[in-house]
Parts: sequence; C-alpha cells; structure tokens
Amino acid sequence: MTNLSDKYAGIIKSQAKKLGFDFCGIAKAEFLEEEAPKLEQWLNQHYHGEMAYMANHFDKRLDPTKLVDGAKTVVSLIYNYYPSERLSEGPEDYKLAKYAYGQDYHFVIKDKLKRLLAVLQEKIGEFGGKAFVDSAPVMERQWAQKSGLGWLGKNSLLLNKQMGSFFFLAELIIDLEVSPDPPMVKDYCGTCTKCIDACPTEAIVKPGVVNGSHCISYFTIELKEQIPQEVKGKFDNWIFGCDICQDVCPWNRFSKAHKEPLFDPHPDLKQLRKKDWEEITAETFNKVFKKSAVKRTKFSGLLRNINFQ
Repeated sequence: MTNLSDKYAGIIKSQAKKLGFDFCGIAKAEFLEEEAPKLEQWLNQHYHGEMAYMANHFDKRLDPTKLVDGAKTVVSLIYNYYPSERLSEGPEDYKLAKYAYGQDYHFVIKDKLKRLLAVLQEKIGEFGGKAFVDSAPVMERQWAQKSGLGWLGKNSLLLNKQMGSFFFLAELIIDLEVSPDPPMVKDYCGTCTKCIDACPTEAIVKPGVVNGSHCISYFTIELKEQIPQEVKGKFDNWIFGCDICQDVCPWNRFSKAHKEPLFDPHPDLKQLRKKDWEEITAETFNKVFKKSAVKRTKFSGLLRNINFQ
C-alpha cells in the first residue's frame, strides 16, 4: 500500500468521527469466499422464512464489486443507538426494540453517510462510491469483522469490545484504494451461552446461526400473516422487535448513551402504558410513529402483535 492509501485511511476515519460515528474500519473489497457456503446453507434451511429478499442477489451479497463498479474498498461504520433511559419496561409493559425508540435510522444514518461521502470527495478528490444502510444486499456484519470492528457473537450480531452491540452498521463502498485494517479474528464470547439460553423461541440454533423465521423480531416485524399459535406466550411482551439476546450479553455492560437527538423517543411514546397500547388509535399511531421504524409493521401489524401477547 502506498503512503497515499494510508493518508486516505486517516482522512476517512477523522471525518467519520466528526460526523458522530463511533468506529470506522476499512477492508479491501473482494469476494467473501468463506461466507458463500454459510449463506447458501442458511438459505437452504429456509432460516429466512418469508423474507424472500434475503434469497435475492446472492452474488451481490458476497461481492461488493457487483454493487459498485470498480469497488476497491469497503468502509464500515458504527453508530451508537443505546438510549439514556429505557421506555418503561415493567413486567406488564409492552416493549419496543431500543433501535426503534427514535426516528428511523435508515434516513438518519443515510444522511450522515451522504455527508461523509461529499466531504471525502472534497478533501481527497473525485472518486466513485455508494452509501449503504441495511437496505441493500451487503453482509454488513461480516465486513465490519473483516475491517477489525468486532467479532460475530453467538447471537450472530457484531460485538465490539468497547461498546457491545447496541449500534447500527453502515457502509461506504468506494472505488478508491485505501489501506485496510487487520480483521478481528479472535472470538471474545468464550464459553458464554447467555444469549442462546435466554431466547424464548430458541431462534439461535447453534453459536452464530440464527433461524430468522423463529426470531421474535421476525414475527413482530417481517411476518405479514398471523403469528403461529405455537409461539403464543413466548414473546415476553415484545411488540416490535426484541432485545433479549442483547440485553443478556455481558459485553453490553459497556454500552453508553448515544448523543443523537434524532434517536430520542417521541415525547408521547414515553407516556404510553399497557392500557394505552391496548387502546391505541390509528391517529395516535401515525402521530407517534410518523418518522419511526415502527411504521414498517403498520397500525394493523402493531395491533396484531399487541393482541397476540
């Protein structure tokens, strides 16, 4: 690698930090050879359930050069979303995944990525690239591990030694050659199986492999039909997403509150108690969740999830 590639790496990381990203790692854009058989097996076992999009673009998922012409580098970024306070989570309260407390992260982070790309083109010169936030066929956890940001835990999420797992991942795939970081090869989970033991629907079938179609997040967000009766009583009052495998993870004791005002909950959301959820109207839903990821499940889906508990 040239000194120029090192210089680019320094510029990318310092600008990412200025925009509020907690960590930035860099990897060479190449075919993810080790992941190909794992992904194929996961799909063959139908662990993606009704998420048909997971089976699409198999080649693009594994090869960033098929997403961005002439791609040379994948820049992986971490953005914290751990809240300063949890919404009321008494034994009777309904629960939302913490990532959905504030505004939809797709838009918040995509804006930051576009700003980062523009600043980098200003400082480095013209180069091509695209920004990705969990909406394109990019194996973001694998790229984050490849760029040294963490390792894949037994719950299949990326774990970072400094901040656990309550963060979003995002990527820039660019046609600029940048010095890569060494990958994270060590697994710091050791013999811990807290996430596997805690999952009420037994979605974690073996370390690092999640049957997505058995996950509470899948049932409450992705599944558009009726939730199967055999999982009734197992949701522990989660009505949008689930944080159980993250809440029990010892690495998340290092989580610190985010500094992103857009991720703070809507004031009305903080006031909702069990009875309010059960009597929620379409008007309240549209007001409280206007800019929220919770809109994905639609009002009818949220009612289904509440009534299923």
